[in-house]
Amino acid sequence: MTNKKQKLEHLFATLQIKNDCNGAVLVAEKGKVLYQGAFGYADFTTERKLVLDSVFELASLSKPFTAIAMILLQQQGKINYDDLIEQWLPQLPYKGITIRHLLTHTSGLPDYMETLRNHWDHSKIVTNKDVLDMLIKYQLPAVFSPNETFLYSNTGYIILALLVETITGNSFADYMKENVFTPFGMKNTRVYNRRYKEEKIDNYAYGYVYDIASGQYKLPDDVPETDFVVYLDGVQGDGAINSTIGDLFAFDQALYENKIIKPSSLIEAFSPGQLSNNETFDYGFGWILEGHAEKGKMVSHGGGWPGYSTSMTRYIDQQKTIIFLSNRENPVEYDQEIIASVENILFDQPFTVPEREKEKKVAQINKDVYNHYVGTYLIAGEKRATIYTEAGHLYTQIEGQVHFEMYPASETRYFLRHLPVEVEFVRAQEGKVTHFIIYQNNEAIEATRID
Repeated sequence: MTNKKQKLEHLFATLQIKNDCNGAVLVAEKGKVLYQGAFGYADFTTERKLVLDSVFELASLSKPFTAIAMILLQQQGKINYDDLIEQWLPQLPYKGITIRHLLTHTSGLPDYMETLRNHWDHSKIVTNKDVLDMLIKYQLPAVFSPNETFLYSNTGYIILALLVETITGNSFADYMKENVFTPFGMKNTRVYNRRYKEEKIDNYAYGYVYDIASGQYKLPDDVPETDFVVYLDGVQGDGAINSTIGDLFAFDQALYENKIIKPSSLIEAFSPGQLSNNETFDYGFGWILEGHAEKGKMVSHGGGWPGYSTSMTRYIDQQKTIIFLSNRENPVEYDQEIIASVENILFDQPFTVPEREKEKKVAQINKDVYNHYVGTYLIAGEKRATIYTEAGHLYTQIEGQVHFEMYPASETRYFLRHLPVEVEFVRAQEGKVTHFIIYQNNEAIEATRID
């Protein structure tokens, strides 16, 4: 293998033979496509295959596009980044938040997903307006004061989509089509909420998750721990943009041309954020920022949602691009290893073909043992973790994070869904559970029972 294309062909041919990759990839350099391919199925039931024009849900890779909408409004003189959002949404009970804070995840707004899990009728599909109404109704405390720190916020990008609609008088979907997707040459891209308002889309790639209970890949709608995708399907801005590898490459190239987005606008979008205490952080307007001595400046974003894993990395100093879209659930680390191998090839570094860990199996145990584990624990003397049961399943929720189901590998040892984490419960001699141990990244962290 003497050139990059041959190495990329070898990498993905090997992954395809092992059925370890279900998705589409595009790798480009200096404006030319070095390699592109599509592997596996767009529909597992009919065995309809993925093609280069397959349309994937982008999940949080939608955020750079929501940010682009705000950049365009700023270029048109309709907003300033430091405008307070209360001038358009005065009913929102969180003051002092600017558009810049929303773009850079420094607003301090509470997370909408966990609130809706507890307070929403799950037979109804949530829209952006419902999220706004929920924030107004419950007035949950802000996580922190505006610009005090950085904390990734899906809520903030939903508010940005609402601002687009309030400022322009158009729906978010229509504004994005007319002002972003069409001008950027993205012919197969749209804002799309499949369960809320289904359309006929040629080459649509359905996303699949592994159902641990049955040992099969299914739509997330049909798996209890991921069926929240149904009632959360109506929100936009933090996700809901659907696209193809070709359209994303068109977007990538158009950003170099400076025809739609001004160079000064891109410089600001790709600049680190700054907190009130003058500390900086590596996130711009919808982009994660990195810098390397040999690779130059990088801007990227990824997305993860049940059934989909997406990533776009732009090496803007060297005009290199990696676009990776997957519609079959993999461990996060495995997808990252694939992208790392592609990156090594792109920069003439040694690479390996990643090995995909096989799906974990659930042990058949007496679930009465769960009752011994229920309680509150303190992890490493810092964060609280609650262990609880619901409908015969065991869950953990760490303070400030979403809840996770715990699957038994044995009566005392449990694993989490596609996360490199295992938990082992430990009993004292008299039989009472005193603590559990978290195994992650070759570390063992103890959580002591406090109730």
